[in-house]
Amino acid sequence: MRMLRLTLALVIVFSAILAHAQNLRSGDDVLRAMHDRYTKSWYETLTFTQKSTTYNADGTTKVETWYEAVKAPGRLRIDIGTAADNNGYLMVDGTLTIMKAGKESGTKPLENMLLVLGFDVYRQPSEKTADIAKAEGYDLKKIHEETWEGQPVYVVGAEKGDLQSKQFWVDKNRLLFMRLFEPSQKDPKQFQDIRFEDYRELAGGWVAARVEVYVDNKKTFSEEYSDIRGNPKLDPNTFDPNQFTSTHWEKP
Repeated sequence: MRMLRLTLALVIVFSAILAHAQNLRSGDDVLRAMHDRYTKSWYETLTFTQKSTTYNADGTTKVETWYEAVKAPGRLRIDIGTAADNNGYLMVDGTLTIMKAGKESGTKPLENMLLVLGFDVYRQPSEKTADIAKAEGYDLKKIHEETWEGQPVYVVGAEKGDLQSKQFWVDKNRLLFMRLFEPSQKDPKQFQDIRFEDYRELAGGWVAARVEVYVDNKKTFSEEYSDIRGNPKLDPNTFDPNQFTSTHWEKP
């Protein structure tokens, strides 16, 4: 009986090790593993106050306060400044709407890959995430492993040593999005390196409380989150441009 219990214990441990050390051979596999790890627990909504710092080439900085609300998958609202200003952005299902003084001032197609890979991946079928990544130019057939900040990571979208192709990095153990390389929105000739830092456990998932953006190894932008809340109740009209002025969740 003692030998039987020992054998069963070894089988359980061995099975756990095999499950943890998945043999992921493509970006599709990585996205599927990310989804499967957290899909039953990851929060649906998120709000936080953000200190946004722009680092200018002349050495000066510009600091703004943004208020952000997320509903995954596919919805992000950014209020810039106080609620009375009614300035900000709405990103809903691949469309960006710019709001100025409470009025819509423009729209354009835009997939925010930070939203897709940092949040949506855990709340939507992995096939949809893969389709978005492929449409945005990420080669999911290319994958290799690196070490980043002392942790093993999967790199999807580039061969080893290539930092000039669109790619995303995922923590191998926790299956959390860590890093993204993509052309800058302001200047597509410049490649930006965006990093999710200071991960904290939150409401059945995780949140990176700091985001840093680098161009040519120089920090150009950073985000620092405070008053972070997982699964807050949000008005359904929060992400409706026609209701932008009447659905402020924040209390600046």
